[in-house]
Amino acid sequence: MLFVEAGLSGAWLVMPEPVRDERGSFMRTFCEREFAEMGLESRFVQNSQSQSLAKGTLRGMHFQVEPHAEVKLVCCIQGAVYDVIVDMRPSSPTRFKWVGFELTPENHRQIYVPAGFAHGFQTLTDDAVVSYMISQFYAPQASVGVRYDDPAFGIDWPFEPTAMSDRDRNWPAVGRRVFG
Repeated sequence: MLFVEAGLSGAWLVMPEPVRDERGSFMRTFCEREFAEMGLESRFVQNSQSQSLAKGTLRGMHFQVEPHAEVKLVCCIQGAVYDVIVDMRPSSPTRFKWVGFELTPENHRQIYVPAGFAHGFQTLTDDAVVSYMISQFYAPQASVGVRYDDPAFGIDWPFEPTAMSDRDRNWPAVGRRVFG
């Protein structure tokens, strides 16, 4: 696996290296030893998937606050998504900065989302499936979010959302909420 700094403090683009032959390909998508050697979280307690039916669906921006802050390892296993992370950590030099990457089954990219980062994505195709390895159990009381269109971040989404939950549409702007 290749680990490439993602442009925000502690965030990584993880790129498995497929081995191909006449049968197809094989690749490791996670290795506890390699993640630990990089100083990254290597214990994941949950694996979740989301399926979005329509192109343009936006999910996010979500995270869990301490003491339930979670690390995520995110990949797209069907279709294509534009995946975005925002650094929400109070003492981080990249606080409120964002990066985004296209994730597809063909490019094999995974985003390592550190604890304290908001995460979301917009589907670039119909019928997109995203898989998440998560380091903490879901704690509803610690689950928070921020607006996908908050001017404090200025995220450049591919297009206006075609579908999103009321919850995601109504997250507060950072200016009205303090995290840490």
